[in-house]
Amino acid sequence: MSSPYYLKGSPLNVRLNSVIGWLARHGLSIAGTAEMSVRGRKSGRMQRIPVNPHVHEGGQYLVSARGHSQWVRNMRAAGGGELRVGRKVREFTAVELPDSEKLPLLRTYLEKWGWEVNQYFQGVTAKSSDEEIIACASDHPVFRITVRK
Repeated sequence: MSSPYYLKGSPLNVRLNSVIGWLARHGLSIAGTAEMSVRGRKSGRMQRIPVNPHVHEGGQYLVSARGHSQWVRNMRAAGGGELRVGRKVREFTAVELPDSEKLPLLRTYLEKWGWEVNQYFQGVTAKSSDEEIIACASDHPVFRITVRK
């Protein structure tokens, strides 16, 4: 049995994520980025990471381009977190989607964010066939988020 797909970020990716997270935390969102905080399943402390919230057919989603990362594992345990851009903090709950529901969402995610994330999808792009996107769906967890009022 193989480990779930996860592509660790290079030192440059890690540094860029730190900068993008810092910018979002201080009120500057690049193309819709936000800083997500989710409670660590082991430490209990809030872990922060920049994310690309994605809107599809009126719903809001978080897609893990790099696969089954630590934030994904923490989200599964916590069931929600916070999105921040500057002083605006939105608490949310999250429900993971089954692979069977991911096709249209992954395609529109790749259309919007492909310039940034295509490298993590192992050759799959927004122009790939339905079969190719479906084949990679299990490697990229997707959460439907509901912002608390």
